[in-house]
Amino acid sequence: MKKVLIIGANSYIGKSFCQYVSTRCKNDIVAYKTSASDDSWKNENLMNYDAVLMLSGIVHKKENKSLEDIYDKVNHKLAVQIAKAVQASGVKQFIFMSTAAVYGSKVKHITKHTVPNPTTYYGKSKLAAEKGIMKLKSDKFLITVVRPPMVYGEGCKGNYPRLVKLARMVPVFPEIHNKRSMIHIDELNKYLAMLIQNEKGGVFHPQDKDYVDTCDLVINIRKGMGKNTWVTGAFNQVIYLLSRYIKSLNKMFSDYYYDKDLE
Repeated sequence: MKKVLIIGANSYIGKSFCQYVSTRCKNDIVAYKTSASDDSWKNENLMNYDAVLMLSGIVHKKENKSLEDIYDKVNHKLAVQIAKAVQASGVKQFIFMSTAAVYGSKVKHITKHTVPNPTTYYGKSKLAAEKGIMKLKSDKFLITVVRPPMVYGEGCKGNYPRLVKLARMVPVFPEIHNKRSMIHIDELNKYLAMLIQNEKGGVFHPQDKDYVDTCDLVINIRKGMGKNTWVTGAFNQVIYLLSRYIKSLNKMFSDYYYDKDLE
């Protein structure tokens, strides 16, 4: 039985993972939750745990220069501080939840040769944390970095629910096809459980088996609502032009996917 401490008690993934292991892995993993934002984690006896899953951080905020220091303080420096405390307590494995954002927005197809080049404060803070945490790796301290793409599922936050909201309102959608990596929350939970059970260290890129096409996704979302969708290429040229200047449009219609050979 592996005892896991989740730091990020109120996070979407943290709550979901706790529920997942209590029903799917109850004979193999037992999970406990604490928070980093109020320093509750400092009250934990870390020596009691086999692994620590670091989920706490700032995400889903608009990019603003005034937030740069906060991103660095919370996503980078606090994460490294906690990892050092975990190491000092003799915990065997530290799992850090990073992001595909460490690769930046200029790359479309991410392979094992792609060098991280973040373009957002969020991505930069996560990559800085990765580098600081990796320095602590040793034969006695296993470091596991997870870089998931967009996570979706019931109750999720971020870009996916915004896409669902858009799909609900628009009966007409551009016929622009793309390729994107995504991962359902259940698949992410299953992957995290595997990393813990098998004590795997390194950098990992979990994703769903199939890539997602934004156009097809919107059609299927609307179909699930009992609504039909009219798809047209009439607006494509305008969208291609605007995507050069509007980040949200570029993000919605461009390719952004992990190679299938990435672990």
